[in-house]
Amino acid sequence: MQEKLLRIRKAHLESQSVLAKLIGVDLRTYQNKEAGITQFKSNEMFAIASHYGMKIDDIFMPTNFMNHEVN
Repeated sequence: MQEKLLRIRKAHLESQSVLAKLIGVDLRTYQNKEAGITQFKSNEMFAIASHYGMKIDDIFMPTNFMNHEVN
């Protein structure tokens, strides 16, 4: 689940449809990405980060990333 993205999107009062259009995918595809079922492509992450004036890692990096073990 892209919890940071969800919080940011809601703070900007934007619907999932707005971001789906931004990255050029249908709504269901976007919903799957935000839910963590499928992953965002790098160009989609750049577009969303640019849209919000943020860095990619501020949106897409897990909050507790440093606690994650890399396999």
